[in-house]
Amino acid sequence: MTRIIALTAAAFISLTTPALSGDTPAPVGAGVYFVDLEDGATVTSPVTIIFGLRGMGVAPAGIEKKATGHHHVLIDRPPLGEGPDGTQEINTSLPADEHHRHFGGGQTQVTMDLAPGIHTMQLVMGDMNHMPHNPPVTSGVITITVE
Repeated sequence: MTRIIALTAAAFISLTTPALSGDTPAPVGAGVYFVDLEDGATVTSPVTIIFGLRGMGVAPAGIEKKATGHHHVLIDRPPLGEGPDGTQEINTSLPADEHHRHFGGGQTQVTMDLAPGIHTMQLVMGDMNHMPHNPPVTSGVITITVE
């Protein structure tokens, strides 16, 4: 029983502790993109976002598998690496809040409610610990208007 508790604790710590920079290399040529949402688009809420991916696969958070990751959408914030902590943020796990949506179940699309107005979005792949790959696999930032 003590061994089970110790193994469970070790697994929890490994999944909740930020990884160090460079722990998960990005496959050469990997890229992520918005499939059906273009920069400058005018849409209505709810907005369906389909995540495109090339050169790597999708695996849920917490699953370590070579050349995979899971999706994150950054909303209404500076591009990855240009946030409040500058480039430091690419060396830590992505937070989970209204500006950082996590899709750790391996989802490849989402339908979300967005308030009317102008919004920016960027896709970022994260490794098993929600950490950007090295180098980061990101889309360009797009701006959409929700009517």
